[in-house]
Amino acid sequence: MGRGAYALARVAVIVRAPAVRLWWLGVLGAGIGTLVPGLTGRRTGLVAGAALFVVAAAAAFGARRRRYGELARGASRAGRSVFLQDRAVTVRAWRRARGWWLAAAFLAAVGSSFAVPAAAGLALAGLGAGLWAKALWLGGLERRCGHLLWVRTEWAQGSPAATSVPGYLTTGLAAGDALPGGAKRRGGTTPPGGVAVSAAR
Repeated sequence: MGRGAYALARVAVIVRAPAVRLWWLGVLGAGIGTLVPGLTGRRTGLVAGAALFVVAAAAAFGARRRRYGELARGASRAGRSVFLQDRAVTVRAWRRARGWWLAAAFLAAVGSSFAVPAAAGLALAGLGAGLWAKALWLGGLERRCGHLLWVRTEWAQGSPAATSVPGYLTTGLAAGDALPGGAKRRGGTTPPGGVAVSAAR
């Protein structure tokens, strides 16, 4: 699995990519929703939204965590001829491929406010919060293991924990331009097009 020249994307960055967008789209959708009385009234909508926020955050955080753990435990060392995809490239690719989904979710959240004000918007925000928390959990896992987790870009078109993903690859904690958990690394960047793993072991 470590042979040949191919690109790798950080697992935590992929998980983290939609978090901020979902959070702010959800907050905006909920804010717009509070301007609409709706069928249930604002107070009922906000109470329902708070409950949905907690449920959505817990679901996003807990989804496939066992699978992530299994793939992390079975990860193998990346080969010397692979390339690490920049954090910004990974985030941009995710958003470009799923921008229509985010737009549809936002419009649905706003539209549903005519029935239950703000509820769907808060649910979207909860999904974002849950994914952010999962990225932080992955960061803790990477620190405990002493290496970063990567996945081949062609394997992670749907999800980095999909059943079609045969395994993860690892590098040292200094590799790439993202910290454990997927946050942007301060004080340095990688060259355009990625950097060879062998240069960051």
